[in-house]
Amino acid sequence: MIKAAEAAWPEIQAALQKGCIAILPVGAQEQHGPHCALSTDTVICSGLADRLAEALDALLLPAIPYGETWNTEGFAGTLSLSFDTLRSIVLDLGKGLKRQNLRALVVVNGHFGNHMPIELASRSLTEDHGLPCIQIDFPGLERIASEVCESKPAAPSFYHADEFETSLMLHLLPQGVQMDKAQPEYPVFPPTFDVEPMRLDRFNKSGVFGDPRPATAAKGELLLKKLTEESLGIIEKFLATLS
Repeated sequence: MIKAAEAAWPEIQAALQKGCIAILPVGAQEQHGPHCALSTDTVICSGLADRLAEALDALLLPAIPYGETWNTEGFAGTLSLSFDTLRSIVLDLGKGLKRQNLRALVVVNGHFGNHMPIELASRSLTEDHGLPCIQIDFPGLERIASEVCESKPAAPSFYHADEFETSLMLHLLPQGVQMDKAQPEYPVFPPTFDVEPMRLDRFNKSGVFGDPRPATAAKGELLLKKLTEESLGIIEKFLATLS
């Protein structure tokens, strides 16, 4: 693995000449309740990206620490990129890597709102610029969380500032967690939640969705291990199509 943020250009050039792939984590600066740092999504996707890069002997790119977080801007400290801005950032970075003859790009997404901008950038990179690209969105998340976590999610496939994310933070960045401030909240989702643009502070007071109190660093370590294994299986299948 080569960490691009710590390497000099000849090291990058040598890795590219050997046909390496690159891993790009994309996170967010977003509220995660009164107990977790605003950088939670960036910390988690960076942790996963680091382990994937090590396993794949890949080029690990610096994380993009902002995302499309419009629906949580009602909580102080959340800073959002527009849909088009995030898409353009991923697209521009991919085009630059393609010009340097990168073999393929793996984008590790840490925030739900980033999915569509990354997907459209990936489509353009693949179809218009000839750079194979895949997006990793915590595959197997619901099953993995059910195997490790004691608490129930606030809604199907909805994990935010809960036991899942708090456990990962306790493992990856314990100084970014204040467990004495952790509190549960299971808000009632409005009936039109899935069909209209809606800010989460409209029906949620704390920013927590679920119960973070059972979180532990040991659970976070196990969650990350399982997410890494699941992600590697998908990436290896993707890379096999490039041979």
